[in-house]
Amino acid sequence: MRVLLIATNRHDRLQSRMNAQPMPIGLAYIAGHLDHDRHEVKVLDLMFSEDHLTDVENAVKEFQPQMIGMSVRNLSNHSYMNTIWALPISKEVIDRIRSVSDAVIVCGGPAFSILPKECYEFLGADLGLAGDAGETFAALADSLEIGEPDYHSLPGLVYRKDGQVHQNEGYCVSAFAQSPRLEDLDMARYNKAGFGIGILSKLGGFYYPANASQAQINESGWRVIRPIDEVVAEVKDMKERFGMKKVFFVDNGFNLPLEHAKSLCRALIDSDAGVRWNTCLAPFNCDKELISLMKEAGCGLVMMTNRSGNPDDIASMDEENDALLEVCRMCEEGDLHYNIGKIFGEPGETRETVEHKLDFLRSINPAMANLRVGVSVMPGTEVALAAKREGLIKDENELVKPTFYIADGVKDWIVDYLKEQTDQNPRWNLS
Repeated sequence: MRVLLIATNRHDRLQSRMNAQPMPIGLAYIAGHLDHDRHEVKVLDLMFSEDHLTDVENAVKEFQPQMIGMSVRNLSNHSYMNTIWALPISKEVIDRIRSVSDAVIVCGGPAFSILPKECYEFLGADLGLAGDAGETFAALADSLEIGEPDYHSLPGLVYRKDGQVHQNEGYCVSAFAQSPRLEDLDMARYNKAGFGIGILSKLGGFYYPANASQAQINESGWRVIRPIDEVVAEVKDMKERFGMKKVFFVDNGFNLPLEHAKSLCRALIDSDAGVRWNTCLAPFNCDKELISLMKEAGCGLVMMTNRSGNPDDIASMDEENDALLEVCRMCEEGDLHYNIGKIFGEPGETRETVEHKLDFLRSINPAMANLRVGVSVMPGTEVALAAKREGLIKDENELVKPTFYIADGVKDWIVDYLKEQTDQNPRWNLS
């Protein structure tokens, strides 16, 4: 069967300021899990396309796929100041496909997995897969090829039956046993673009909010740690095959658990991999030894984002800030550059808490500080509950569109005030 895989992400900015064109690593894993002796597979990546809809139409007409898998990376760019809703791009792609093909369209990816039924309805796909879907997509392709109807029992499958949208219990789970097919992507351009080529250092977790607490992370149960020798081997292989100069370890908490992070750094040092890399650091559970090892292993920049505790409770904010400040000082003393994010407008925010956050930012020396106006509301969070209580949304299914919570106590003046503050500091960015 002919299978066309499409990466629909075209957003190429990080924090509305930095050039960053992330490689579609998830779609590359999907391609790697397909049986290439059984299926003819083509990958279309729209990141660098100058006319993406024409490119989609031409690819479909030329390849004549029977099944099309679409990766939906983002719901939005999560920026209040320059909001971009990403789903309409994927919807346009599907509409263009429908105009020239009757192929079965299957949607998945990180954004789709946040609100699977809602994304499915909006996009108008034939099927959807929620979760890490490497093995599941491959099984679905095999079933569709032989006309087997049993695929409806697959976990995480979203489909329409009798006019209603259904989602099977559970989510797709992948062991990432097959290597990603990076040769199907324009690796030369990704090597020059932005933040580095992505490598998974831990697995699972299609939705991990950047503002999650340590307790939420520990209780989530989704973290699956890749063997360190696999990660190092992948780094060396990518460098040898594609001349890779920089990588990004895809992990919202590289330092969780701490000893695993240290072991990975030591392995990178011992392997003489010789690459530069960036990652995300949880603003807790860190020590000076890790920072030193990260620096020696080639880390050039870490990103940190945190909520500031409960703005109703200055003592709670101070406790969160003290932990974050300790990590920032470690980075500064270890000469490891870091970016940091602060959210303004959380539930309970006041002028006093805003000043408290700004004072904190003035006390540190990041490469860049990203001041985010409002909380980008995500389903299943405390902010989503507050948004419902206060009438911002009626139901969480509305969160398929960009929605921002800004506390009433600061709503009327926070944007203008933060503009004044960022204008005074070239390393501060407002988004």
